[in-house]
Amino acid sequence: VKNGEQTSAVEPEAAKKSAKERTVIKETALITAEEFAGVPAYMKGRLTYGQVNAFVQEMNKAVLGKYKILHQPLKSMSSTVRNLYHRFIEEETKDTKGEFFIVEADFKEFTQLKLDKRFHSILSILRHCQRVREVRGSRLIRYIIC
Repeated sequence: VKNGEQTSAVEPEAAKKSAKERTVIKETALITAEEFAGVPAYMKGRLTYGQVNAFVQEMNKAVLGKYKILHQPLKSMSSTVRNLYHRFIEEETKDTKGEFFIVEADFKEFTQLKLDKRFHSILSILRHCQRVREVRGSRLIRYIIC
């Protein structure tokens, strides 16, 4: 009887945790081979299909890291994480309200990617394949996940 009581006590806690984790963070889908073949050659340059999808996975990691911080309670954050949280809040505009977006500073923070010409050409390929939308304004370029 004791074991039954313990398991029933554990199950509601798991249900509470899953209710909190229900905030689904939108991720970019990988590019298909057909879509990559449809990208104009001037956009691709020497980029390969694998490089573009590796970039998409890195971008998803950055979005996941950013929105995990945004969904944490303020009291549980350290001072550096709290500073990041406030930066994320400041970056949000009326155009990006309710959307999942990322800026170049987030790429620097959460990934090892270099923000070079290759980075921007991959982003243009993702815009072409309608995985990412760009919103410019107030000194920042925000890349909204579609």
